[in-house]
Amino acid sequence: MKLTRRDFLKLTSVVLAGLILPPTVVLVSINEVNDPVIKRVQLSIRNLPEAFEGYRIAVLSDFHIYPYTTRKLVQKAIVLANSLKPDLGVYLGDYVWKDDEAIFDLAPILSTLNATDGIYSILGNHDYWLNVETIKKGLLESRIPVLINQGISLNKGSGLVNLIGLDDGWSGNPDLKTAAEGLPGEAPAILLLHEPDLADRYSFDPRIFLQLSGHTHGGQVRINNQPIISPYLGEKYNLGLYQVGKMWLYTNGGIGTISVPLRYNCPPEVTEITLFGG
Repeated sequence: MKLTRRDFLKLTSVVLAGLILPPTVVLVSINEVNDPVIKRVQLSIRNLPEAFEGYRIAVLSDFHIYPYTTRKLVQKAIVLANSLKPDLGVYLGDYVWKDDEAIFDLAPILSTLNATDGIYSILGNHDYWLNVETIKKGLLESRIPVLINQGISLNKGSGLVNLIGLDDGWSGNPDLKTAAEGLPGEAPAILLLHEPDLADRYSFDPRIFLQLSGHTHGGQVRINNQPIISPYLGEKYNLGLYQVGKMWLYTNGGIGTISVPLRYNCPPEVTEITLFGG
């Protein structure tokens, strides 16, 4: 039986009650919701241009600002991301939860991420479920480019890597062909796509060496390294690093929460991806 996000609240209460602790004590003693961490991942990439050796990408996703995710938590996450001194920063969607206007509080904080080659964003399903035009407006007003079936080329010396951002895979219309138009065709590419399970579709493209996704929050609560619940298009590759065919996939655990302000064995995550030639 598949669980909905609404079921998550009920099930979490039952599981934690089984620890023989009052719910309030459990939430205070083991809740990681306000304690973001850095996860570092080093990837060996075949045919990586020499100029991109040691290239660092800061990855953040699923902020869901308000009511549970506070500005203070996002600021803490951005401080961690800036400590990495990244070459590139990427945001992988789901900026809001209940209030689309909250993007105007969130985006100015996100814009303070300092990355040598800039910061780029894509959209998630929750952004569509409220008001996607408001979300895009908030990001663009804070000078955060939104890649919706669009790509750019990252140039370092004589080396080049394409960065491709697809529309949301659940509620949007992802189109890789359109996104890659005008880009150097043989250059290796990084794909930004909110839902990780769509890696099975895009791993067949030989240009893409890395897909970066979010969406799952890692389940928010993990028992024996497995999530209690995973969303549609986030069940197979729910957290961390995977190899799908010849492509790497990394699923970021997100910053915020929905349904219940709780994280267990799954703290808010800032990911540092470092590329090395293979």
